[in-house]
Amino acid sequence: MEPSEQLHHDGVDLRRWRLEDAGTALRVVTESLQHLGPWMAWAAPGYGMKEATDFVGKAEREWAAGTSFTYAVLGPERQVIGSASLMDRIGPGGLEIGYWLHPDFEGRGIARRAALALIDEAFRLGAGHVEIWHDEANHRSGAIPKALGFVEVGRSPAAPEQVSPAGTGILVVWRLPRP
Repeated sequence: MEPSEQLHHDGVDLRRWRLEDAGTALRVVTESLQHLGPWMAWAAPGYGMKEATDFVGKAEREWAAGTSFTYAVLGPERQVIGSASLMDRIGPGGLEIGYWLHPDFEGRGIARRAALALIDEAFRLGAGHVEIWHDEANHRSGAIPKALGFVEVGRSPAAPEQVSPAGTGILVVWRLPRP
């Protein structure tokens, strides 16, 4: 089954990242660096057009390979305000959800509704469960799976390249089984 290139849930739209989105990705990430940097190791000073082009290129390659489906999260004016992904990296039968938003759009339930769109898509694609992983110190990120009925199923040390500046290096693993 092929993933949908556009998703919608309760007023939040997601669309597949495209190669021509590199400039948009650069703008949204650089405007969000101060906000993202403490929690995402890749969001560091010096993020430039090469990194943005690498990001959208990787999103295209992984989509074609069926290993990750990365979407631009769209705001009320249909502008890109973040990113959300379904990733095939947690083992057979499951998909992991990841997300981030521009700080101007936090606190409005957008990330939660984007996650709901991804959950629906994961189960439509046949996943038996979905997981969300976040550093144990990132309480805002952890509030989303908790609000969506996920259950904490474990904690795991982060790979060295995943340890963020504000993080502890311990990842909380939340799981939601297919209904």
